[in-house]
Amino acid sequence: MRGDSGAGGDLRFTDEKDASRYTLHRGDALVSVLDYNDDGRSVAMTRAFTIPTYRGHGCAGELVERAVAHLEAAGDREVIPVCWYVAEWFDQHPERAGILRARTA
Repeated sequence: MRGDSGAGGDLRFTDEKDASRYTLHRGDALVSVLDYNDDGRSVAMTRAFTIPTYRGHGCAGELVERAVAHLEAAGDREVIPVCWYVAEWFDQHPERAGILRARTA
């Protein structure tokens, strides 16, 4: 990813709304998937998965980064980090917490 020669900068981000998932592709190859549920007010990010061949190069982190940026740009959804990886990503990026749905007791 950014500055990582292992993943490269030739990754394409897509929001496959019909499949409720964000994806990263390198060429025609699927690299990483982030499944979600969108209820019109919030997006529950439920599972991040990277194809084993591409693991260890920051692909899942890049995918979460791009998905969060996509949602921030739209400005009409909050994120619920159901997936442990997404929750840890937000822990490592507290500056992005403004998009998180506030927790209720």
